[in-house]
Amino acid sequence: MNIIGNIYRSIYIGAFMAEGVGGYEVRKVQLTGGATYTISLPKSWVIENSIQAKNPLRIDWRPSGALRITPLNMIENKYQRAILSCEEIQIGSLHDHLMGAYISGADEILITNIETNSKKYQSEIRRFLKNTRGFEIIDEENNSMRMVCLLNSGEMPLYASLNRMYSQLVSLMRDILSVFDGEGKELIEDVAEREADVDAMLYLVERQVRVALDSHLVASSLKVSRHQALEYSNLARSLERMMDHAFQIGTNLLEFEMPKLAHTTAPLNAIPQWLDALKELMINIRTKESSRIEAARNQLKEAQKLLEAHEEILMRSDKKAATILFEFKLSESLRRQCAYARDFGEILLNLKVNDEMFSRRVNEE
Repeated sequence: MNIIGNIYRSIYIGAFMAEGVGGYEVRKVQLTGGATYTISLPKSWVIENSIQAKNPLRIDWRPSGALRITPLNMIENKYQRAILSCEEIQIGSLHDHLMGAYISGADEILITNIETNSKKYQSEIRRFLKNTRGFEIIDEENNSMRMVCLLNSGEMPLYASLNRMYSQLVSLMRDILSVFDGEGKELIEDVAEREADVDAMLYLVERQVRVALDSHLVASSLKVSRHQALEYSNLARSLERMMDHAFQIGTNLLEFEMPKLAHTTAPLNAIPQWLDALKELMINIRTKESSRIEAARNQLKEAQKLLEAHEEILMRSDKKAATILFEFKLSESLRRQCAYARDFGEILLNLKVNDEMFSRRVNEE
């Protein structure tokens, strides 16, 4: 039985030798000198990464209990480049391809075969630069253009990006409330620029998260785990969707005649409730207090119910059709903002539970 068992173990271990990326093998820990535990590195991995005797290796102790070994030269030399040919990409999809390269974490984008004096291609490239952060044109010659990202993905904390999005969102909603209160509409004439800034910050967060998923070093410099990075991306998406509705409200105010609405009744009385609840949720990105998160979510739920009741009343109202339509759109946008804010709170609860979980072996009691 011992001979058969040893043969079986040899076959089992040999079948999973780490011959390349994605492979693994089982190695025994050795006790050296009576006090030091050692394990040998796979020869193929050593050759692949040009490891020499006395070369430094970085060892990370992961929350899961696993150890991760990374050659330091790999940390410094990683660089991602995307090449886009205008012969293969239609003008209508160039911006989408550029955004895909940006969000995927490209450090450099090379655009080739640009038609001479093509204003359409130039316009799409300018649009891309306006909608993103960090990329600059470095070279432009021989019908090609090279753009390089000057912003390190690990330099700007994810919380800072979320806070920038939040600030733009709430400032616009406060200005909208001021316009309803009698201030001039010029207060919100830059609504499109504010919305574009929030979109750009969302793209930056998505880029940082993609890079963090690929590089544990970026995740470490951002001071978040990969799970946390994914949830931060969800938080950013919720803020962006709330901004979409703030943009819709602001655009309607600029384009259509504004009816007189009381601040103390629906739908306008939902704005201060939403602002207070969202502020509480933003604070709890750091504190993660369940009772406060749930209180904010309940406040938002009550605001939703009041807005739904108001919309039912509007459908039976004898006001002018234009007034009813304006007020209904306003109420619907505010109700959706409350819904996305509740989603924001749910994501915070997910983060809290994940942070508080602990692991144990299946045979432990």
